[in-house]
Amino acid sequence: MKNGTSLAEYGRAVIPVLVILGSINLVLGQQAVTIEPRVNAEGDAIGPVEQIPATDTALTSVEQGKPNLDQAFDWRRFQLGTRKRALEGTEFLVNLRTFYFDRSDFTGAEKQAVAFGGWAGLRTGYFLDHVAFGATVYTTNPVYAPDDRDGTTLLEEGQNGFTVLGEFYADIRIVKDVGVTVGARGFDTPFINRNDNRMLPNTFEAIVLQGRYTFGDSSDDADVAPSDGIGLSKDNSSVAVPSPTPAPEVASIKYGLGYFYQIKDRNENEFISLGEDAGSTAERGVWSAGAQYEKGKFSIGAIEYYCADVINIAYAQTGYEIPIGGELALKASAQYTDEGSVGENRLDGESFSGHQAGLKLDLPVANALFTAGFTHAWGNANLRNPWSGYPGYTSVQVQDFNRAGETAFLLRAGYDFPWVDGLSAYGLAVFGTDPESATQFRQNEFDANLQWGPKKGLLKGLSLRLRYAVVQQFGGNVDNLTDFRAICNYEIKF
Repeated sequence: MKNGTSLAEYGRAVIPVLVILGSINLVLGQQAVTIEPRVNAEGDAIGPVEQIPATDTALTSVEQGKPNLDQAFDWRRFQLGTRKRALEGTEFLVNLRTFYFDRSDFTGAEKQAVAFGGWAGLRTGYFLDHVAFGATVYTTNPVYAPDDRDGTTLLEEGQNGFTVLGEFYADIRIVKDVGVTVGARGFDTPFINRNDNRMLPNTFEAIVLQGRYTFGDSSDDADVAPSDGIGLSKDNSSVAVPSPTPAPEVASIKYGLGYFYQIKDRNENEFISLGEDAGSTAERGVWSAGAQYEKGKFSIGAIEYYCADVINIAYAQTGYEIPIGGELALKASAQYTDEGSVGENRLDGESFSGHQAGLKLDLPVANALFTAGFTHAWGNANLRNPWSGYPGYTSVQVQDFNRAGETAFLLRAGYDFPWVDGLSAYGLAVFGTDPESATQFRQNEFDANLQWGPKKGLLKGLSLRLRYAVVQQFGGNVDNLTDFRAICNYEIKF
């Protein structure tokens, strides 16, 4: 194997990028958010929620842009709003993002760009206590984008910028905890999601019903922490704050049912059918249905995606927190993915099937999180994720480790530095085995992440993130793949 781009070379490259970021100073965060409701004097919710920026943290093992089932079924949004405050509760959000991306692939070819952009959007409160509206305009523009280094997916093909109306939707609250979204919006489910780890997210034209049923009275009925529906690329997966769980003695089911008929990819300015986006000639949408049962520290759920004549994807996940003494508790998770061709086989022209199973253990200790993960894929085809980031436990910054016959092991350690406000870091390693194909080779990946995002003071809402990855390939006489990203983020809301 040959050595890829050195860290010293990246250090020299970062200097002009940080100068650009510092001069811009207002950029959007690839960060989760904490949401708090606004209330009137009587304590009633009045319109959309307040979005409070929260920094990315090392204390999650869910990879950026790759949400799992815990982030699906956003029923909480439909708890909010009163008739009299619909217009008064309208919020405007302006997000700015600057992103430097530099990858040297296995052949030594460079993909490099600096882009600046973000989005501006609004969301109303609920009119007549039942209907809210939202819209978001997205933009990405080249700052430094050599024609011979295309392929970063920060920009359109050819290193071109664009501006597009990416969200336009209505939220219709049927009853408390049950509602329908109609129009173009971002969603976060395992295989249809924003994949928000570049400049802009994926968004989808869809009709989606979401809700929750509680078996008995829940102590969290007043706990309203949904996404705010504005600029939905706030990347819940970066921090992966799970949906609030009802009190331990109360069980609940979150559920969703929808039809996704078009997608706007993160580096495209037009919506196309999901069948075409998957690479087929079939102009098809995707039917999806799923549910997750939660009780205390236990959860189990599944979701199905059916694209006629193209592909069927089924995903299941379960998790349980196991006390091991004192304040320590081990969270164990398991997942299973099944994919296969359907109908006229218009994706590959022939039938295929692929499967993957995974296990993960998370152990939080004070300000640290230690994670071990395992996945194994089998079948006559590699696993695919045509409309999203891949949710596998060993899917990390660059590789997904989901090729047929491939087994992968993940070790990860993250730390939140208590003496520096908003500073966190993590490092991980994934060790793969040889896949079944004779033309593919064993790979390992090593990632490092440093994130600073003050949680208070004048810089609250600012986020600066550095990410570096190296992928080794054992065969083919190739270079190491190296991947470096610098992202500066901020949010303005009024």
